[in-house]
Amino acid sequence: MRVMALDVGEKTIGIAISDDLLMTAQSRPTLRRTNFDADMRHLRRLVEENEVQEVVVGNPLHMTGREGRQSKKAAAFARRLSEMIGIRVVMWDERLTSVAAEEHLRDLGLKWRQRRKHIDQIAAMLILQNYLENRRA
Repeated sequence: MRVMALDVGEKTIGIAISDDLLMTAQSRPTLRRTNFDADMRHLRRLVEENEVQEVVVGNPLHMTGREGRQSKKAAAFARRLSEMIGIRVVMWDERLTSVAAEEHLRDLGLKWRQRRKHIDQIAAMLILQNYLENRRA
């Protein structure tokens, strides 16, 4: 069994997939969004190729914990994804993952353009790693 995490944005989707022991999260190339059907085909293929049993979608809540417009969009995406791929899709609090991803990439010494290229996949990896750690607790 594997779990896949998604950091869903307007233009891109960051992707990470767990190892089969559900211990670690590995980032995958960021999906540049074109249209919903193409996005779903790509995600379905990843689910099938990696034997994913569950998908975690980052929930961009406000710092207060309240839902906003982006959170509602992510929830709608998660519902449609679940319908399209037929496996469990859960929402997971992603507050501060983009900030942590940015700091991680900066600590690696990457320039702004390089950081921008990788931030979504690192954010997805952080979402997944947090989810996996909380599952074990």
